[in-house]
Amino acid sequence: MEKTPILVIIIPCYNEEATLPCTIKILSAKILQLITEQKISPKSSLLFVDDGSQDNTRHLIENHIKENPGLYRGLKLPKNMGHQNALLSGLVFAKDFCDITITIDADLQDDIEAIDKMLENYSGGCEIVCGVNICRKSDSFLKRTTASLFYFLVRLINRKIIYNHADFRLMGKNSIITLSDYLAEYKKTNLFLRGIVPHLGYKIGTVNYKRKKRTAGKTKYSLRKMLRLAYNGFTSCGIIYSIVHRRKNEV
Repeated sequence: MEKTPILVIIIPCYNEEATLPCTIKILSAKILQLITEQKISPKSSLLFVDDGSQDNTRHLIENHIKENPGLYRGLKLPKNMGHQNALLSGLVFAKDFCDITITIDADLQDDIEAIDKMLENYSGGCEIVCGVNICRKSDSFLKRTTASLFYFLVRLINRKIIYNHADFRLMGKNSIITLSDYLAEYKKTNLFLRGIVPHLGYKIGTVNYKRKKRTAGKTKYSLRKMLRLAYNGFTSCGIIYSIVHRRKNEV
């Protein structure tokens, strides 16, 4: 009988006190369901990364950890480092006690039922599995337009980037170690994981899902932050591409 993998679901949090109670309830039920179905190990957990929140987010996380330290874990960043750095911090932290991770935003607009298919892809040999949003009806006209333009432009310099994939992603421990190793050379702050991960050299699968509307809280991505992310996509992809391919040539 094959060993069931230890899964850590990583949730970056920035001022999510309005969203977290519902998020914790839904994700707790999901991970316990997967444990009951023996798809993941009973040692699996939820990891909340507090990205310098200024509201009650940290206290909510701490209270749940006290109630059930086996199911809940927390990582507090010293200040607001940004969404991408919060994700990376969670990945690097989790790799020491898990086999696989799934990153998902606290608003749960990404469909958690896609997690089952991600696990199937992983069992089938995919080290990385990316969630692909096939429906943007829940997004505003501005977000749909800027997202389409963003992916069109970024793919001009990075053909491996997956269209309509954000950061809803399964990664195995091996790919996280490789990512951490590559990023040791990457000293820039303009991190863009969805442009970097496809270049790690592992088998990648995709799972389609329909993105949902927010049930609580407000989006943290203003137009300014969206433009910043686009800029990071352009600048970081070229740098990481050169690092990855240089190191492959050295091997």
